[in-house]
Amino acid sequence: MKILHLDNNHKLLIEQLNALGFTNHEDYTSSKEDIQNVIHQYDGFIIRSRFKIDKQFLDATQNLKFIGRVGAGLENIDCEYAEQKDIKLIAAPEGNRNAVGEHSLAMLLSLFNKLNKADREVRNGKWLREDNRGLELDGKTIGLIGYGNMGKAFAKKLSGFDVEVLCYDLKTNVSDQNAKQVSLEELQQKADVLSLHTPETCSTINMVNTEFIDAFQKPFWLINTARGKSVVTEDLVSGLQTGKILGAGLDVLEYEKSSFENLFKPSITSSTVEIPEAFKYLILAENVLLSPHVAGWTIESKEKLAQTIVDKIKAEFC
Repeated sequence: MKILHLDNNHKLLIEQLNALGFTNHEDYTSSKEDIQNVIHQYDGFIIRSRFKIDKQFLDATQNLKFIGRVGAGLENIDCEYAEQKDIKLIAAPEGNRNAVGEHSLAMLLSLFNKLNKADREVRNGKWLREDNRGLELDGKTIGLIGYGNMGKAFAKKLSGFDVEVLCYDLKTNVSDQNAKQVSLEELQQKADVLSLHTPETCSTINMVNTEFIDAFQKPFWLINTARGKSVVTEDLVSGLQTGKILGAGLDVLEYEKSSFENLFKPSITSSTVEIPEAFKYLILAENVLLSPHVAGWTIESKEKLAQTIVDKIKAEFC
């Protein structure tokens, strides 16, 4: 079987596939159109997020047996059409779930203890102890939306704290020793903290909007290490301004990838930089913590993601 690698990943991916007898080709620079012209030669390809795999691209394949995505989600692939063509879809959420769990906890503890704010102030000669009095996690109720690999990993990290962990998921009977499954309404009534662990689907895009936020009984903290488009940024800002959202840790934004970098560059028609007003607020807000979609992006997860893909290909095709 011939495999085309479209993104650079941990070296073990190709090394182990070679050892298993697969033929591996690498192309990290050609355009989508050029790749589309040769994809019929391959039995499988492995991608991260280089470009979307749409119906037109899939129609160009002839012998394709699988698509491997070195990541947790498959939203950049037309999964329904791929499955109609009997193409096996392989993702690797097991590979970075621990990293996401740790990053979610780190964001929450940093927000509660005002670590970023305090660090900046001390570096600038300010010693404001009372202004940086923090909160303790013990005694809080943590609500998780999405209780798959990522949600379970975060709940496991929280098991060392004296907290109540509630989860809401479309699947039934997902409760375990670390979280109790409840309705969305119960979660919104009880949660002090909301953490998102959902894929990008039609039902999760713009999920966290003003109506959703207002349905919470108490002011709450928001952690999003899932997908940026799940949160309407303008509505998040409104919640922060009114105090309904006490603070936010955002590893993902709706302004992601090339569009994010473009926020800080002049447009073709204007020499000025046009940053959305809502994002300007997030940049300046002391109760907002931002990171560039790296929750699952650790030294260890790079290797684990690659190993997971190898193991799944081996189990399916060897």
